[in-house]
Amino acid sequence: MPKVLIQPATYGNIRQAVDRALEVFPLDLKGKKVLVKPNALRASHASEGIVTHPSLVRAVVEKVESLGPASIVVGDNPGLRYYGANEEVFQESGLMEAARGHYRNIGAQARKVRFNADYMESVSLSRAVVDSDVIISLPKFKTHGLTLVSGAIKNSYGFLPGAQKARLHKAAGTPTRFNEMLIDVFRLRIPDLFIVDAVVGMEGNGPASPDLRDIGVLLASDNGVAMDAVIATMMGCDPSQIRFLQKAKEEGLGDYDLSRIEVVGELRRLPDFKLPPLRGEVMVQDEQMQEVIHKRTTARPRPNPETCTGCGTCVEHCPVSAISLENGLPRVDGEACIICFCCQEICPEKAIVLT
Repeated sequence: MPKVLIQPATYGNIRQAVDRALEVFPLDLKGKKVLVKPNALRASHASEGIVTHPSLVRAVVEKVESLGPASIVVGDNPGLRYYGANEEVFQESGLMEAARGHYRNIGAQARKVRFNADYMESVSLSRAVVDSDVIISLPKFKTHGLTLVSGAIKNSYGFLPGAQKARLHKAAGTPTRFNEMLIDVFRLRIPDLFIVDAVVGMEGNGPASPDLRDIGVLLASDNGVAMDAVIATMMGCDPSQIRFLQKAKEEGLGDYDLSRIEVVGELRRLPDFKLPPLRGEVMVQDEQMQEVIHKRTTARPRPNPETCTGCGTCVEHCPVSAISLENGLPRVDGEACIICFCCQEICPEKAIVLT
């Protein structure tokens, strides 16, 4: 029977809550490669509640360090508006300092893997995800305009670097298909442990809503379906009505039935919790959001010949080898490019522009 821990916590005592989570869900990390994956949606201050709080990231990293891993990587691939701004997101949010020197731009190296051809034949998965022995996912307790709940399963969407995320949004087309596609992404590499920042959560029209909610708990589980079922229940949703949880159960990844989940701690519904309007249709019909998705799926990097020195840094760091040098200037293969904008981020001359 899957288990979910609900542990009272504040950002001041969150290390004790993390210790408790690792007692309930022990991990053998000695000599292992460990990826710690927060929710780093976009550049924002920790007080805005948009990203996993740096206090939780720091506490988890310190705990992992004490368990003797071979290596630790802390990283994420930010959301639609922040491809190529990985370091900016981590710096502004305080996650860079919280990573204690273990931050890596996990979008800089990727490996192509087979995917569901109904959406895309293949996707590129961050190599840090593929190479890790253990993945600890650190979602934020938030709402989401397309999925209602942004928790354990949705956090794995950040395993995909670049504009693939926008392409998959576009290919899905409807909230129902987007929910189903999330499970295809989730199962590419299911994390080993989920620790959710629910000290301060988000309600309303997430995942970047200004409506924050003091909740005062840390959630932990080694099963993402059970975790999201508990989050949904706390939000006042019926887990059985959430399509990505239905799909996860159909695929044998877990169960959302609370009678089949052992809850350690007090599970309580948050009174008058505000959910997103129209359960996803707003985001699909939002012209501004669709414009962002369109731009992210059609833009391509190209060099500015006046400032480019032909140093080859972009060629070396392209995660899918989509760039080559021709006549001393980078040339981008538009079909191979995943629009992660790593070339733009890493160019020492700031010579990469988007068109």
